[in-house]
Amino acid sequence: MSAPARSEVGAPDPASADPLSADPPSADPPGADPPGADPPGADPPGADPPGADPPGADPQSAARLIALRLLESAPRTRVELERALARRGVPSDAATAVLDRFTEVGLIDDEAFAQAWVTRRHNGRGLGRRALSSELTRRGVAAETVASAVATVSADDEESAARALVARRLRTMDGLPVQTQVRRLVGMLGRKGFSQALAVRVAREAVTADDAVTAADAGAGEGPRRC
Repeated sequence: MSAPARSEVGAPDPASADPLSADPPSADPPGADPPGADPPGADPPGADPPGADPPGADPQSAARLIALRLLESAPRTRVELERALARRGVPSDAATAVLDRFTEVGLIDDEAFAQAWVTRRHNGRGLGRRALSSELTRRGVAAETVASAVATVSADDEESAARALVARRLRTMDGLPVQTQVRRLVGMLGRKGFSQALAVRVAREAVTADDAVTAADAGAGEGPRRC
């Protein structure tokens, strides 16, 4: 007699798996500084992390997973998350419900985001208040929150940052005419978000002082003249 056919154990149907049971793809840890300009390596405002959305998930579950992936990658503003969810086709009511909940539990905090951004970008990149305001506004931070965060940078702080930037840049300008040095320094400070008046004053003072030091060094090198 022939042996009875062995029953086969069927593989589980992939479509039956709960899409939310799988762990989301790991995200890169935060820390890269976002050009007056965002920091090199930073995601553009609201950029989505890699990974496909789970198929068949209900809108709020999908919104929750997308938002968590983004927050794992780097801190985000509420508007950045709203933009990302809209790009993924999440209905606005589902997005609002999830983002409201995230705000309640502190996962979204635009005030803390703005303050940390100002501290990092001013201290680390020497940005002026105008550039800081522009960057936060692009990320959807409310005007009053932007103003409050940027106000923590005092006029003295801003001038000190401008002078430090000029001192570093001036070391690369040996041999250039004075007016060329001033023009380039003013342009650099403008791109960093400093006012025209501050940029011109700091640049002229630095170039004048540097020129005086150079002239004094040249005179000392000639030695005493014979009568």
